[in-house]
Amino acid sequence: MSVFPATTAAKATGRGAAAPVKSRGQRTAYLFIAPLGLGFAVFYFWPLLQTFYFSFTEFGAFGGHTFIGTDNYVRVVRDVTVWQALGNTLIYSLIGLTALPVAIVVAALLNRRGLRGVALYRALYFVPFVTLPVAVGLVWNWLYNGDFGLLNEVLARFGVDRHYWVSDPSTAVFAIGTVMVWSTTGYYLIIFMAGIKGIPRDYYEAAELDGAGALRRFFTITLPLLSPTIFFASVICMINSLQTFDLIYIMMGEKNPAIGDTQSVVGLFYKWAFVENAQGAAAALAFLLMLLIAALTYLQFWLQKRWVHYA
Repeated sequence: MSVFPATTAAKATGRGAAAPVKSRGQRTAYLFIAPLGLGFAVFYFWPLLQTFYFSFTEFGAFGGHTFIGTDNYVRVVRDVTVWQALGNTLIYSLIGLTALPVAIVVAALLNRRGLRGVALYRALYFVPFVTLPVAVGLVWNWLYNGDFGLLNEVLARFGVDRHYWVSDPSTAVFAIGTVMVWSTTGYYLIIFMAGIKGIPRDYYEAAELDGAGALRRFFTITLPLLSPTIFFASVICMINSLQTFDLIYIMMGEKNPAIGDTQSVVGLFYKWAFVENAQGAAAALAFLLMLLIAALTYLQFWLQKRWVHYA
């Protein structure tokens, strides 16, 4: 038996004083997290539950709704325009992912030692991302214009016939996708530049001493060590591309003959919810889109185990 009283032993070991401190620390942590948790519950979790509930209802012309079971989900699955919009959205996502290799190459070039004006180049690349989509869409509509657009004027000097890029269903999706890549490259450029700066210079100096050229250093050092950053950017890019709407809406308008061939899932949601007054079907479409985003994100997390290298 110990000759020390229980309180004395507790003070000696510090165990008695640790518990209150720990509980006070936990309460403080919960207090700081509470505003964020409340905001998440009010603005994310509760709307999610409402959307799920409304996806089983039908709204009347003058308000109110009635429960109709899974009819909205049956409509979504059977509607041809949904599958067309889904195909367009996946194409936008694939095109949007091409912004990543472009940003990686530019970031590697801007991280060269001794390069001047890096801050200016970085700002110029980032400006399109912070520009309002309305302004971006209007400017590119002028560039793509089939009658007096700058793109056609430049191509005409090389003997290429004029083309209505946004009105032709065969080119409209790719024309919009090009604008998406142009406007988002700067955002990923900032992320990759920060990632490259986190790679120790010792690796590059050792490789250079071994005779490795710039390309070999890029593929054997930069890309492998940048893979966690690439993974993060690819997840963000996929999620943003699947929710694309405003740029398409501005560039296509409402009377464009190719609007059906360029419509995204979110664009179809907007049409059903605010034009055709089919809020129940729109809620079902939105909920299924959320499940698709979650599934693709999970797939990316599963695949990253095969190619992402954490130092």
